[in-house]
Amino acid sequence: MPSDVRTALGTATRGVADLPCPPGIPLVGNALQINSTQFHLTLERWARAQGPIYRFRVGHRNIMVISDLELIGNLLRDRPDAIRRPSRDSRLIGELGSTGVFIAEGADWRKQRKLVMRALTPEMVRNFFPTLAAMTERLRLHWQAAIREGRRVDLLRDLRAYTLDVTMALAMGQDSNTLEHDDNPLQRDAEFVFNRIGRRLLMPFAYWRYFKLKADRHAEASAARIRDAVGGFIAQARARLAANPELREKPANLMDALVCARDEPESGFTDEMVVGNAITMVFAGEDTTSNTIAWLLDFVSRDAEVARRLAAEADAVLHADAEAGSGRVLRRFAALDKFSYLDAATNEAMRLKPVAPIMGMEPNHDMVVGDIIVEKGQLMIALLREAARLPAEFPEINAFRPERWLSASALPKKDHPTRKLFPFGGGQRLCPGRFLALAEIKMVVSMIMRNFAVAPERGAPPVQELFTFTMNPSALPLTLTLRESPPQSP
Repeated sequence: MPSDVRTALGTATRGVADLPCPPGIPLVGNALQINSTQFHLTLERWARAQGPIYRFRVGHRNIMVISDLELIGNLLRDRPDAIRRPSRDSRLIGELGSTGVFIAEGADWRKQRKLVMRALTPEMVRNFFPTLAAMTERLRLHWQAAIREGRRVDLLRDLRAYTLDVTMALAMGQDSNTLEHDDNPLQRDAEFVFNRIGRRLLMPFAYWRYFKLKADRHAEASAARIRDAVGGFIAQARARLAANPELREKPANLMDALVCARDEPESGFTDEMVVGNAITMVFAGEDTTSNTIAWLLDFVSRDAEVARRLAAEADAVLHADAEAGSGRVLRRFAALDKFSYLDAATNEAMRLKPVAPIMGMEPNHDMVVGDIIVEKGQLMIALLREAARLPAEFPEINAFRPERWLSASALPKKDHPTRKLFPFGGGQRLCPGRFLALAEIKMVVSMIMRNFAVAPERGAPPVQELFTFTMNPSALPLTLTLRESPPQSP
């Protein structure tokens, strides 16, 4: 047995049907109580009323919900052998062309994971870092020009464009520059497919398998164009590698690294795996990183002391880095380790506003979770944010307090609170792109705090949480003003 989540089935005392359940309607169950864009909030509210393990019904189907931290941690560690991604989710995502490591299971997952990890090493990210720095500088200049010309800065749109540009450059070896040109057809196709996947995942019935709406036909055409484009990028990567064989030793983007691994003798990898994982990287890397930055900036804009400390740290680190550039944007890869307060603020933002507040899973065979018999294929939803609401570890649990992450002496010695959070999943299926995501966050936020002041727009309503494929802010009503002459030392 892979973990203590599962014990002998004979020790279980109840089944999923015995769990508490919010009151519903005969035949329909709780389906009419669910607003898809507020799905996570509904599940969290029910957890506070029903307890750490409960069920809700959609028609005749029971769905099990878990917010117990220890059980969730054990379930995550049991992936991929005993626990898998919900098979329905994998089918729906695969229908629109993303067939990479994200939805792979079992032996296929292990093979694809090996391919992706070959291509997402820290060394590869180091090789990509000059491109990341150049794109961050482009974002700074874009905002600087807008402010000086009196144009409004749409922070949320620009952050999404920036992270998409970074992801396209890393995953495909292409500079799409959607920051300055929002008419890129590949960008439009990627966003449409991503949003359509999010909608389909929350639909109780896969109607598109029987009849297709205009949006479904559009999504399938977009997915086909993306696959065709990626096939072309693979050909370009092979041409680059043939012209510059030294790139095989130091690939500067994921596409080159994937093609190198694919083309090794007897690698066992295929072009289909390269295509699927390149597309997966784009889907996984855009909204998740931009939304984390957006939530962090929303907190920072409303806390003057946090903003002051972040600006002082950015001034100090980028001033020390100035010999490598202008001192406005980080240029040295090694300096990414110097942002201790920014790391703390990022952890705190991910605690309060994780882009993945819930996670679906299902067992590969009958098992016991706690004292409950769970049959193979039973849909379970882990409430990752709700599980981390631990007042003993996080005093003033709803307050944004980055400093709580700075002193291990104030925290349980055997269980640092990072173990209470799962922003990148857990176990063997920990997100392989987490290092790049954190690098992007440090690059953008340090650039902002070094060069700009951030403040809430006057009279703007509070930002709402909207759930699609990830948890998105409804808007980001912030204003940027220039720090014309950032201090040269803290």
